[in-house]
Amino acid sequence: MLSFTLNGRSHCCPDPAPGVTVLALLRETLRACGSKEGCASGDCGACTVAIGVQHEDGVHYESANACITPAQQLTGCHLVTVEGLARGARLHPVQQAMVDHHASQCGFCTPGIVMSLFCLYHDARIRKIDDHAIDTALEGNLCRCTGYRPIRDAARAMRAVEWPLEPPETPPAAPHDSGGGWHCPADLAALRGALAEHPEARLIAGGTDLMLESTLGLVDFETVIDLSRIAELGRIEAQPDGWWIGAGVRYARLEPLLDEHYPDFAALLARLGSRQIRNRATLAGNLANASPIGDTPPVLLALDARVLIDGADGEREMALTDFFIDYRRTALAAGEFLRAVWLPRPAPGQHLRVHKLSRRPADDITAVLLALRYRLDDAGHLHEVRLACGGMSPKPQRAPTCEALLEGQRLAAETLEAACAALAEDYSPIDDVRGSRDYRLNAAANLLRRHALQLYQPQATIRLEEIDACAS
Repeated sequence: MLSFTLNGRSHCCPDPAPGVTVLALLRETLRACGSKEGCASGDCGACTVAIGVQHEDGVHYESANACITPAQQLTGCHLVTVEGLARGARLHPVQQAMVDHHASQCGFCTPGIVMSLFCLYHDARIRKIDDHAIDTALEGNLCRCTGYRPIRDAARAMRAVEWPLEPPETPPAAPHDSGGGWHCPADLAALRGALAEHPEARLIAGGTDLMLESTLGLVDFETVIDLSRIAELGRIEAQPDGWWIGAGVRYARLEPLLDEHYPDFAALLARLGSRQIRNRATLAGNLANASPIGDTPPVLLALDARVLIDGADGEREMALTDFFIDYRRTALAAGEFLRAVWLPRPAPGQHLRVHKLSRRPADDITAVLLALRYRLDDAGHLHEVRLACGGMSPKPQRAPTCEALLEGQRLAAETLEAACAALAEDYSPIDDVRGSRDYRLNAAANLLRRHALQLYQPQATIRLEEIDACAS
């Protein structure tokens, strides 16, 4: 049985099939139809719910897209939907603020917006709800008719009324294997055993990409192995020269680390998906997916990241450059899994610059991404150059010809133009809906030129930021 709490009350239902989402469970089985389906791909936010996990200081709630969250991962969690906010005739402060500020018209997207703001309202880490906090909370919620001004007004006003959370009922039973092909190992040893028994099984952590095969591709998963409950995979292990980031660590947990050590990486992460996606998706999942338009692989390639692979035959470690084999193919063999990602600490004098081009500032897929890492000496020469691009080839890869031209050089006009021209030797982009081959090559070259301008003419940075602000 699937056991969890729904709006504060313990709830049990028969184990759903591996491809069943939280949204399908709510609407089709439980007849809780407040959460809406708009896109079935985690883009519009109409289905947003709050999923809480018990911690020592209480239950912490995070927003999630119910349309791509596996129902099986509710086991042991506390689920809150829009139906569970009001207390009798008294509306929750978020709901009341939406009413007071006329922040709803057709109402289709409103339940998801309310749930995103519910999570913001009850996030004790955010002491002041400013515009940045509001925009971050709502970046995964689309509204086609109301307009965002009254919604943002409601968000600013909602904390005027205090609303202590009532503790949910006793947390339900621990996760378990279901008879329908869902396996939930409790530790690494059990995971190795499950993979040895089911080498063809699909691995799932956050499921923000895999579940699209079910919701959009209508694929029926026969066997799924859930990594989300394995404590060893949820750790960030600090070492003197870097960090091992477990395969179950979600992006939201990485934000403070990257803010401190790699600000450009942190800024990219803020544009990766939405708050709902970052609450669920994992760094290791983005690598194992091996998409050529994934946001994090080019950055990690530029940082000389490594991966730790595990399986029945033991562990092996390899450079990330050797991990990507071809389009959506990696070096993982049958029965193996990506256990952790090595992120090195920045060395003295080292810089990382990341630029992403996409149609929307946030929650959008990359058209072109450029990641450049280097060490700068006193004379302005570049050393230890690593450059990688996304959206430019069938697999994530570095640009060795371009790197060689930049190594030991200043970004003077002649060197810079030679490096820009070399991008066409390192990459052969395709034409697709996000951009033509020529656009991608020109865009990547212009991103490199942009950085040269910022590096050697800092006074131009203000102007570039003004341009960015107008463009967004």
